[in-house]
Amino acid sequence: MNSLIPLLLSLLVSPLVGPSQETPPETPPEVVLKPDSVTTDHSIRINGELIDYQATAGTLPLFNERDGSVEAEIFHVAYMKKDADSAKRPILFLFNGGPGSSSVWLHLGAFGPVRVLSGDAGALNPPPWKTGPNDASLLDVADLVFIDPVSTGFSRMAEGSAHEDFHGLEQDASAVARFIRLFITRHDRWQSPKYIGGESYGTIRSAVLSEKLQDGEGIYLNGVLLVSSVLDFGTIRTSASNDLPYCLFLPTYAASSWYHGVMDRTDYPTLESAVSAAESFTIEQYLPALAMGTSLPSEQEASVVASLSHFTGLDPDLLRKANLRIGPTRFRKELLESRSEIIGRYDSRFIGPVMDPLAPYPAYDPSYTAIVGPYTASLNQYMREGLGYRSDLPYEILTGKVWPWDYSSFENRYVAVADRLKKSMVKNPNLMVFIASGYFDLATPHFAADYVVDHMQLTPDFLRHVDVEYYPAGHMMYLNDALRKKLSKDVRSWIQKSKNTK
Repeated sequence: MNSLIPLLLSLLVSPLVGPSQETPPETPPEVVLKPDSVTTDHSIRINGELIDYQATAGTLPLFNERDGSVEAEIFHVAYMKKDADSAKRPILFLFNGGPGSSSVWLHLGAFGPVRVLSGDAGALNPPPWKTGPNDASLLDVADLVFIDPVSTGFSRMAEGSAHEDFHGLEQDASAVARFIRLFITRHDRWQSPKYIGGESYGTIRSAVLSEKLQDGEGIYLNGVLLVSSVLDFGTIRTSASNDLPYCLFLPTYAASSWYHGVMDRTDYPTLESAVSAAESFTIEQYLPALAMGTSLPSEQEASVVASLSHFTGLDPDLLRKANLRIGPTRFRKELLESRSEIIGRYDSRFIGPVMDPLAPYPAYDPSYTAIVGPYTASLNQYMREGLGYRSDLPYEILTGKVWPWDYSSFENRYVAVADRLKKSMVKNPNLMVFIASGYFDLATPHFAADYVVDHMQLTPDFLRHVDVEYYPAGHMMYLNDALRKKLSKDVRSWIQKSKNTK
């Protein structure tokens, strides 16, 4: 009897599972990190013309020329028109900025054949978001290659590569230059008209890249596209020793105040008239006043305060306490404070509720939070279903993994690369530049971009090769349907013109 007790206890605490009831172990799913390149066929109608094209999603290696080892894999999506003469067909390489941003914004927002239907300021679409054909794609006039720099998108460093090999101003531009050389070599595009285009920090990359392609790879470009340009950080980084950004942001403050109805529109019935008046005041009165510092006469100070209050909608007492200097982050908090709202950095048309009324600065950017969700969801779905590229890696939309970013070549001074673009233009007199700026951009204001061009000291012959267009939107002017089409039309005309530059 006593011998049965251990057996009975074991039956009470153990499941009665016989051999026939055992569940076979599951086979773990295969993890796919870097699929082979995938090519798919598509069609789109642009300006009444049916375009048959191939889309290829995949990676190209950056390899060590000495031993052939792979240092990184660069992910890209290329759209090529079928049955086109590659010697005459332009090819446009596109990327965004950050540093740390993938190319998703220009890809699915502006120029690719598929776009995100996210909506615009005041009319955002709710989740889940959809994509649709982009009738303003540039695919009718150029083949398009969207590049994700190392550590963004699906691009990754190889084992053995170091952070500092790719994550810096010079290293990043060199890597993209190597990618472009390899791409045009593998696709026999050395005779094609060639263009590069970047947005935000991507314009910094474009200026440096134009020089590296030309001097290092022998690749002469037909054009450089700069969307929401910043070529000199000294024009946008406020500090105790740098008054210039306070002035160059002012026309954007005026545009924002006008848009939200804070400015008295009696004297300025249109956005353009308000911006133009603010620009004139900045050059003629505001900049000289700040240059005087504490020697500014009290009567002149009072006049400047009154004008600043008029253009910005901010309280005169606040402007006095700030010594006439309001940075963009503070402005975003103050403009609509009476409504308990903040405005966006990338696009000041976007508004959001204040999280902490006592905080000195906004807790978030409503113009970014409004679009990161739609673009992230749409990109991941489009890669898998639209392009057939299925990777288990996270697609890095905007990553901090690239930091710290190496600016050591500009140690103890502001990053400024306009001179490198100028050198490319002078050495290649056929090089054309197109700059697209948004009036509501509080990240890279349009007046700062204008200031840089005005101070490149270009002769009239070279200034003719710089086209500038302005849009009543923010950093990503293509969020607005009408402006997306206008931007595309402007860039399309520029490409056609630049092919025949003399």
